[in-house]
Amino acid sequence: MNWKKKVFKNFKLYAITDLRAEDAGIFKKVEDAYRGGADIVQLRSKTLSDAALYRLGRRFRRIADRYRKLFFVNDRPDLALAVEADGVHLGQDDMPIEAARRIFRGKKIFIGRSTHSLSEALRAVREGVDYIGVGPIFETPTKPTYLAVGVELIHQVKDRVQIPFVCVGGIDLENVRDVIAAGASRIAVVRAVFSAANVYQAARSLAGVLQTDTLQKVQREYQEQGVRE
Repeated sequence: MNWKKKVFKNFKLYAITDLRAEDAGIFKKVEDAYRGGADIVQLRSKTLSDAALYRLGRRFRRIADRYRKLFFVNDRPDLALAVEADGVHLGQDDMPIEAARRIFRGKKIFIGRSTHSLSEALRAVREGVDYIGVGPIFETPTKPTYLAVGVELIHQVKDRVQIPFVCVGGIDLENVRDVIAAGASRIAVVRAVFSAANVYQAARSLAGVLQTDTLQKVQREYQEQGVRE
């Protein structure tokens, strides 16, 4: 197994940018996120030009390689291919998975799909994605048109989905233990890392909670609390 497949198999913390402008300061934040424990960083922007995204993507690629971590692109298989990303994340309204695979022409690029219900999750699995995003778990300004699905969907997906799933949407240090208690072992965050005053420390704190022994401890505590109640 090469190192990229190993990182993907074991990833816990997935940090997503939400860029409104081409800011050179993002590069240090990406480095700090990786240093703090992010396994994957996703380049996401709903406003930047293709030229700006390409410039950013090429730099993100070099940073990811330096830390031997993964770099994904949001929405755009063509851009992911152009900047040599490791993966692409597609929404429900983005192109079919089969079409994205054709764009990659046999290259191994991980493909994820956003899902907001159990039926969408199961359909994404049938389509052949490598992982799914589940959420938004809590309300978040990065997904203003979606209602929060709550932690109950985590229980449902955990019982039915065998591929990796990552929980996303309004997750931070204050509520991450509720997400873990519901059965999650992977989370994706935007503001909890990239809007933090100290990106390195924010990533480190979240990554610490996601360590295997801590995950098991949190899940055991919640189970015991449920029995007592």
